[in-house]
Amino acid sequence: MAGMDSTQRLGAGRTAIALRLGGAGLLAAAGAIHLDLYLTGYSSIPTIGPLFLLQVIAAFGLTAVILATGSRLLSAAGALLALAVLGGYLVALRFGLFGFREVRTTAGIAAGCIEVAAFAALGALALRTGVQSVAAGPVARADSLIDRVLKGIPGVPQAAAGVCLLAALLFGIGVATASETGTGTKGTVLSIGTVGGVTVLTNAQGFTLYWFARDTSGTSNCNGACAQYWPPVIGASTAAADVSGTLGTIQRADGSNQTTFDGHPLYTYAGDSAPGQDTGNGITLYGGVWHQVAAPGAS
Repeated sequence: MAGMDSTQRLGAGRTAIALRLGGAGLLAAAGAIHLDLYLTGYSSIPTIGPLFLLQVIAAFGLTAVILATGSRLLSAAGALLALAVLGGYLVALRFGLFGFREVRTTAGIAAGCIEVAAFAALGALALRTGVQSVAAGPVARADSLIDRVLKGIPGVPQAAAGVCLLAALLFGIGVATASETGTGTKGTVLSIGTVGGVTVLTNAQGFTLYWFARDTSGTSNCNGACAQYWPPVIGASTAAADVSGTLGTIQRADGSNQTTFDGHPLYTYAGDSAPGQDTGNGITLYGGVWHQVAAPGAS
């Protein structure tokens, strides 16, 4: 019996180590994806940029202390961080968050899958009974809070498992029903609109049109994931009677044609959820600054 107890303890210890390494690694991987997004332009998005940076710092910080101490309480904190970031992504994907509207991208899907897995691994580690942290003192005493919660509230592990399954389900539904593009149009009538007292060029639906500083008169440098956030105006367009300027088209990397205005390839922005918005103006994303197209003669 004693030998069986020893074997069981060894197996439990190995499982705890696997959850610790796996959960911390997944949390770090999610942080790395957000760091890459932050550095490639999310830093310039109001409110969203600082939140991305805060999440990155928290993810890497928790990863380090979980690996160093194996703290169950900090593992629970890491699990909750992963769940909160996933929830923020789903809200931004479905409704928009702080004026920013997410679209379905490979990076977003990868981060979401990792966050679900991180919640599962770190949550399982936090709720394992009989697991001691490497560190003693305050960390060990803090972990005793987990045991008191487990004793005082029946069904916590089952509830955590249910939350994990629900998060995975909502993530799957959110990704499956999300749009891959924003407010892009195929062949439109360029019109004049006013946003915040500035006269701008819009498409036929009233959405603000943008130009990208990295583009040239004959080439669009916004492809792939960039074109999901900044849907190009595809095909030839016409201009309303009050719009003066030179219309044209260029060929994109995928072979489609894109409308140009006075030499600038035109785009809409997925973050604009309604006409009369210009939430993409001045953002630095995908290597360059994005500008609203000022109507000819307007300041």
